[in-house]
This record gives sequence, C-alpha cells and structure tokens, in this order.
Amino acid sequence: MNDEPLLSLAREATDDALVPYSEFRVGAALLTDGGETYTGANLEVSNYSNSLHAEEVAVARALMDGAASFEAVAVASSEPDLITPCGMCRQTLAEFCSPGLRVVCEADDGTRTFTLGDLLPAAFDGDGLP
Repeated sequence: MNDEPLLSLAREATDDALVPYSEFRVGAALLTDGGETYTGANLEVSNYSNSLHAEEVAVARALMDGAASFEAVAVASSEPDLITPCGMCRQTLAEFCSPGLRVVCEADDGTRTFTLGDLLPAAFDGDGLP
C-alpha cells in the first residue's frame, strides 16, 4: 500500500503546529476505513503537560466528525530522525483504533511502518473498568 499521500498530509500538518517553546513541530494524518483523512498538529503550552499532541488532535477531530474506524496514521516532524507516537499517543490510539492500525513514521532514511500492536503490545483498555 502506498502511504506516501498520508505521510505528505502529516508533513503539511507540521506547518500548523504551535510550538513557541520547543520549536519541535509534529504533524499527524489519520485515515479512516472510509478513506477520509483528519490531520492534527502539536499545540504547546508553557507547562508542556497540558500540550496537545498531533495524533491526539487528529483523533479528536475524527471522532467529533463521527468517524469510528481507522486504517492508518502517519506521523512527521520538523526533525529528520525517526519519529513514532509517544506512549501517551499510543495509548490514545489504542483506545479508538485496532492493534492492526498501520503507523507510518517519517525517518531520515525514508519511512518505517509499524502496527499499533507492535508499538504498544499490551495496551490498557477499558474492559476491566466498571
């Protein structure tokens, strides 16, 4: 499967990042099973822990629009190194996506593709909650 168009949308989304402190831009593009895409960019606040990550923004936009089933997410950054979703974003993705979700990551030597299950093999889920 050609994930370059999805990764291109993630790269474009980095332009929307609001990163006055770190200057580390991240963009994400989430593809639904129906072929729609939703993008997100990181939005920093001064205490970092309240910042929004690109993947979270893309998921929120998709869910608010009624999307419920996802095929892939692409992540790109302003830095040439390999970028993968952080642990918090992996958990957010696991809440709304299957372990088979393709995670397409930009790297300095091209792209690397994982499944969400590979990145978060024993994800916590709500099954055990009352």
